[in-house]
Amino acid sequence: MSWLDPVRRALDEGPCTVFFRDDDAGWGDDRLWALLDLFDRRALPVDLAVIPAELRPTLAAELTVRARGGGVHLHQHGFAHANHEPTGRKCEFGPARSYEAQAADITRGAALLADAFGELVAPVFTPPWNRCTAVTADALADAGFAVLSRDGTATPLPDARIPEVPITVDWFGSRKGVRWTPYELAERLAAAIRGDGPVGIMLHHAVTDDGEFVALGALLALLTTHPNTRATSLTALAAVPS
Repeated sequence: MSWLDPVRRALDEGPCTVFFRDDDAGWGDDRLWALLDLFDRRALPVDLAVIPAELRPTLAAELTVRARGGGVHLHQHGFAHANHEPTGRKCEFGPARSYEAQAADITRGAALLADAFGELVAPVFTPPWNRCTAVTADALADAGFAVLSRDGTATPLPDARIPEVPITVDWFGSRKGVRWTPYELAERLAAAIRGDGPVGIMLHHAVTDDGEFVALGALLALLTTHPNTRATSLTALAAVPS
């Protein structure tokens, strides 16, 4: 019996489109290269959310090479991944900040990524901690972003002028502070596969240890060998008209 059996059974029932989004590029470079190598060996695309303020020349150079290879897709992950909320849950683009403050960080971050990567950057925005406000959505639309990507459980943004391509499963998901077991993760993945729309899986390379890489590699092996799987990128999904 394998922990992936629920996923395999769900895939057997019909086709599934899946994409992976890895957050926090700018932190934990060694872990990042290990993750990107894992995806490269399976010829699977991965969307990389890059923290503009954490981008260094050596990191930018390596990501440029990998992005030009076609498998790595780059987009913006906030500005500095800094919390600005005096109370409550952490948020860089939260209710404590005005439109002007949020817009300034969004455009500063976009300029840094454009300088580093040019047209390799997709007009996609992932807010740190997957949290933002309707004000953020307005600022993103005004700045020319095409897509916002948050967790699928995030509170909807009323009257947002920018569409979302959400994450459906967090690889490091937990319940009441207790991490899901591999079997619980597999059941979550299976439920997402049986649901509507693409299955988006969120990764965080900086906290992914060797054991996690083994488990992730097993999932990627299943997805690349199962005939009902269509692997895509968030960037490609963002380009699909609604």
